Amino acid sequence: MVKIHDSLFFLPGGGVPAVAREHAPGIQAGREKTMAYSILKAHNTSGGMDALKIKFDALASHDITYVGIIQTARASGLEKFPIPYVLTNCHNSLCAVGGTINEDDHMFGLSAAKKYGGVYVPAHMAVIHQYMREMEAACGRMILGSDSHTRYGALGTMAVGEGGPELVKQLLSKTYDIDMPQVVAVYLTGEPAPGVGPQDVALALIGATFQSGFVKNKVLEFVGPGISKLSADYRIGIDVMTTETTCLSSIWQTDAVIEEYFAVHGRPEAYKEMGPGDMACYDGLITIDLSKVKPMIAMPFHPSNVYSIEELNANLGDILQKVETEGNKQLDGDTARLSLRDKIINGKLLVQQGVIAGCAGGTFENLVFAADIINGCSIGSGEFSLSVYPASQPVNLALTDSGVISKLMTSGATIRTAFCGPCFGAGDVPVNNGLSIRHSTRNFPNREGSKPQNGQLASVALMDARSIAATAVNGGILTAATDCDTQYSNPKYFFNGDIYKNRCYSGFNKPEPSIELKFGPGIADWPSMQPLTKDLLLRIVTVITDPVTTTDELIPSGETSSFRSNPLSLAQFTLSRKDPAYVGEAGKVQELERARLAGKNPALLSRELQNVFFTLGCMPELDCRKLEDIGIGSAVFAVKPGDGSAREQAASCQKVLGTYANFANEYATKRYRSNLINWGMLPFLCDGVPFKKGDFVFVPDILPAVQNGVNSITAYILNGSEARQISLTLGELTDDERKIILAGCLINFYRDSRK
Repeated sequence: MVKIHDSLFFLPGGGVPAVAREHAPGIQAGREKTMAYSILKAHNTSGGMDALKIKFDALASHDITYVGIIQTARASGLEKFPIPYVLTNCHNSLCAVGGTINEDDHMFGLSAAKKYGGVYVPAHMAVIHQYMREMEAACGRMILGSDSHTRYGALGTMAVGEGGPELVKQLLSKTYDIDMPQVVAVYLTGEPAPGVGPQDVALALIGATFQSGFVKNKVLEFVGPGISKLSADYRIGIDVMTTETTCLSSIWQTDAVIEEYFAVHGRPEAYKEMGPGDMACYDGLITIDLSKVKPMIAMPFHPSNVYSIEELNANLGDILQKVETEGNKQLDGDTARLSLRDKIINGKLLVQQGVIAGCAGGTFENLVFAADIINGCSIGSGEFSLSVYPASQPVNLALTDSGVISKLMTSGATIRTAFCGPCFGAGDVPVNNGLSIRHSTRNFPNREGSKPQNGQLASVALMDARSIAATAVNGGILTAATDCDTQYSNPKYFFNGDIYKNRCYSGFNKPEPSIELKFGPGIADWPSMQPLTKDLLLRIVTVITDPVTTTDELIPSGETSSFRSNPLSLAQFTLSRKDPAYVGEAGKVQELERARLAGKNPALLSRELQNVFFTLGCMPELDCRKLEDIGIGSAVFAVKPGDGSAREQAASCQKVLGTYANFANEYATKRYRSNLINWGMLPFLCDGVPFKKGDFVFVPDILPAVQNGVNSITAYILNGSEARQISLTLGELTDDERKIILAGCLINFYRDSRK
């Protein structure tokens, strides 16, 4: 079904991939024939293709991220949006939590679009990625979004999801700086069986690649004869989920199917035929035989925890016990426990909820085929419910006009607006101990809205819309769509662009500087942040030994979204699920730093600090240290932090609370490490788990080390009168990244550069 080949491969024009020897002639020339190379070269401003400085064609943010981005850019000298910047309102759409806060953010966004010349998409009109597909994607373009699922490769656009500061750089006409990424071919053959959907293919790909890290920070290039068997919506559904493989971006060869997509959306000029050149060379190969993909399910708590539905149903007890055991390890410290085997009824798995939603599930074709399966049936009057979220108003209108909505509603399903809530825990929260099956993007803990730390726990399994509909027909008994005898319809999609013309604000290249930004009471400026000091004294306030730590665990989603525009308020939720003591402990360390900055002796406030300074004074190699040169901050250790969302708040909330560094064995994604750097935090790497909670770490001469590009750092772990040496590394840092760390954050860096 899915096979990984960790070798160099050539792709002959019209042929099948062939292994290339390591030193075979033509390897570099072949690498330059990939689609990814061509697009990156066209957007690179560095003059060389080893270290890239990319300028994007457009930007996109939603209402959890755009306020902070614009506030950061304002503080850094923003005058106007230099490229199209789309502000959607698909995350805080409900305006139901926190009083007026969410709608205040929306009015801020509209005023910013008018003032700086942007595009504003009101709430319930479209989820961010569907709007960008419909209105901004084009063959050969590059788009940067402050959402991790920014993927438009099926439409010929290389798109990247990053933290907000990377968008700030683009707004200030700076660049996105990365080394030339490796490119891995995804070679598709065969044709999916009826009932097998894009989520099934995507989950098979994620299951085969995530754990090994084979495609981490690489570009996936989709090629092969199987592509011609897939509709545009089908390709889009696979593509959007590539984020969960941890790849950097994706790109697909294009054909008449994509040409028709752009024509239907009134933008025929956006199309051009794209494909790799003859004998393009790839750094690895993934082969997928579409005909062998079965309906899949990703069990809690990760999209890579994948089984075929057939396999799960045949081994329910054993698999559910394994999932429970692993899931409860992840929930260590919470009062709730994962329970799945209690849902086995007469040898079948009974689920309590189905949701088809968002950028992955809410496309026209997914909902047409779900309606075909469910047509004429009832979902029943039991516990099971089914909710459907079309991805945009144009999609919703087309579904209504073609009778699809009628089929779904008649069955008992409920229709919602274009809203991303089910993907991050702000919509259709299941019952406690419930299992929800969803065609959405993630199934981390809290992503469905429960609060494990309060004893509330529901869980999500990811599935394709087709099998969710099949399960609905059976009243919630887990069922693969391939088990249904369904005649699938093929209604033509008609895009009505007047919906956007009549409601969205389109102001690119039309800034109105005289317009005042509208600030609600929940919108606050960033607090001041200090530049890096010569030496650092860090206290380890939390130690996380889980194999992977998600951004949702670093800063929870869901109800916290109402506080996204107030850095100090949002910071109070930092690590609230993983380590509820973190905020208080970090605050204590921050008080010591505030005392130092006020010219006081922080050791007078802490007996522990007195002991640390005494120990340092007894070490000859560390003598003559001046108190004013020693910054005091907290630090977080996690084995592999940063999987999942691109939300910069996972890092900025730590910085607001005085955290100056992360220690890790590796960082799960480039975007999380970039977020740390852009908020002036040191992304240290170390081996094993060398720290205990409460340890102090003294890092001497860190400022000159960063200034001079020193990668290997000698530090000292201090506990009482004991001191032991530890070796740290910072990894590769660009010149600008070093300057940002030295300045204390991106805001300081750009503000100082204007002086």
